[in-house]
Amino acid sequence: MLTVKCGCGCETKAGAPENAHAPVQYGPRIMGTGIYPWHGQFLSRDRACQALSEMFGCAPAPGALAPAARKTAAFLSPALEAITGHLIAAGVAHFDETGFRTAGRLAWVHSASAGKFALFTVHAKRGKDGIKAAGVLPFFAGIAVHDAWAPYDSFDGVAGHALCGAHVLRELTAVTDTGTDLDRTWAQQAIDALLAPDEAAGAARQAGKAAIDPELLKKHEDWYRKAAEAGIALNAARNAKLQQKRHALATRMKNREDDYLRFARDLRVPFSNNAAEQSIRMCKLRIKISGCMRAMAGAEEFCAIRSYLATTARHGIGALEALTRALQGNPWIPGNG
Repeated sequence: MLTVKCGCGCETKAGAPENAHAPVQYGPRIMGTGIYPWHGQFLSRDRACQALSEMFGCAPAPGALAPAARKTAAFLSPALEAITGHLIAAGVAHFDETGFRTAGRLAWVHSASAGKFALFTVHAKRGKDGIKAAGVLPFFAGIAVHDAWAPYDSFDGVAGHALCGAHVLRELTAVTDTGTDLDRTWAQQAIDALLAPDEAAGAARQAGKAAIDPELLKKHEDWYRKAAEAGIALNAARNAKLQQKRHALATRMKNREDDYLRFARDLRVPFSNNAAEQSIRMCKLRIKISGCMRAMAGAEEFCAIRSYLATTARHGIGALEALTRALQGNPWIPGNG
């Protein structure tokens, strides 16, 4: 506590700040400022504390920052429950997963995002167990946008699946690079059959229309089907590995026409799953900048804080304000202001 001595000899002692119960204690704002470069900008914990020292002359030990992050994550439970609820209720949501090395082993971060909401969870498994543990897709009844990773398809309570157009374009481009002349023809036809409706869908949204021109859609649906059928026929022998891949691609395109063309038939659905890939990219950045996570508990705290910060940012709330509120035990909760 601060004591000031007057010229008359009288000493005035200030009262302790609220919630200060120890001789040395850091407040929620300075600790939130430390958590932000650590989990917000992916500095190491040591470098985050060094930054506090150089910027503010306040040098908490790295060991003090970890409990603050743990406390923050614990306070976020109601916010994360609300975020999960908004995602479950969304009409269209994006799903993705990425490797996240933790405790010397490969774990997986699973993401779910829609509009102004994003949720990240970490699990030892990439497949159905990890997706179920995230708590969104098992209860989701909208349209699930994702890549062709098979476990997503096992959740049949959804209104429909929409497969990422950017992924299949990359596969088709590989065919044009490595295939025969005939392979290049069907692959390019499929590319054109996807890109033209995507452009038309964008123009329709911008014009406030509910759908793209039916004749244009029918024409490109026909091109798409014929391209897939040609790819299957040309690679039916499956004599080499590349031919097997091309056959599998064309077969998937035929069997999942509705899912690949859903973006053209329902303007609520985007062409690609880029929104999910962009939101989950921060996991790779974190590993590249500061290395892997040492324990699963730390990875879970990281994902909880990142879910909160990603969602508050989309609602126009700054990271420092959001973290300070959380450390005060009053996190921002969607719908509560």
